[in-house]
Amino acid sequence: MPRSLDDDASSRMSSADQQLSDEERQAAADERDGLRRLRHEVKQAERDLARRKKATRIGRLAKVVAGGACLAGLVWTVVFWGAPSKVVRFDFICAAMIVIAVVVALTAATRRGSRPLAELEDMLETNREALRFLSALIYPTLKERRSLYREDVAGVVEQHRTDSRRYRIVHNALQNLIMIGSAATTTVAALDTGEKLTWQNVTIVAIGFTVTLAAAFTGYYKYRERSYFLLQTADAIEEEANAFTLGVGACSDFGPDQEQEALKLFTQRVEEHRNEQRRRQQQLDQPADQASPTAGSSPT
Repeated sequence: MPRSLDDDASSRMSSADQQLSDEERQAAADERDGLRRLRHEVKQAERDLARRKKATRIGRLAKVVAGGACLAGLVWTVVFWGAPSKVVRFDFICAAMIVIAVVVALTAATRRGSRPLAELEDMLETNREALRFLSALIYPTLKERRSLYREDVAGVVEQHRTDSRRYRIVHNALQNLIMIGSAATTTVAALDTGEKLTWQNVTIVAIGFTVTLAAAFTGYYKYRERSYFLLQTADAIEEEANAFTLGVGACSDFGPDQEQEALKLFTQRVEEHRNEQRRRQQQLDQPADQASPTAGSSPT
């Protein structure tokens, strides 16, 4: 059979390659959609299992409270059988506790659902194993991982700033309590002229205890230092992000065609800042006599 002039082998091969490439991209997109759905199912199963365990614990606690109240009522009735007023009053309190515990237990039982706890745990374990296997098969490229990391930096910066604000608020509140309490203690002590137990004595004891507790919390948890280091790390990461976006600083030597090299350097420097923050966090958690003297050093 003679070959047709319109029979172009290169065109057919090109069309076949294009079709194969489209099918591969579609298959990769389907796999990623399946991975996202599976991750959503795993998170949902974890939330359901956590709610189920919480409801189970609440139900058990309610049963213990009901049983304890019933036993206490019986013992009290036997001991004070000759004093009806005491028996009725205490038994009424126990009965109220039993009713409340029964209502809580029934409410927790309705929230547990119909599926057994073992079935939920097996389902979650199966989904986790499938997610682990599918995640191992679908592995993004280095370029995609770096790009995703760049997008996650904004969340890291905001988290550091949020934690910094929280620690700063707690530190300021405790410091205000220490200053006001110290001044109030001195004032009340000056007004105390008697030796018997007066409201001045009680006030001095209460304020002194509160001030001592606040000073102990401030010295142990180091809220001010945590706030300072978190804010410093957030500022450093934001500076790196701006340098990468604007092409200044450490990224000023990279041209438009060297975006991957600039992204690599950006990722490396941000990780250095985050590792430095982790080391500072560990040093703050150590006792004072074991903390490294370099805890206050600035990030590299």
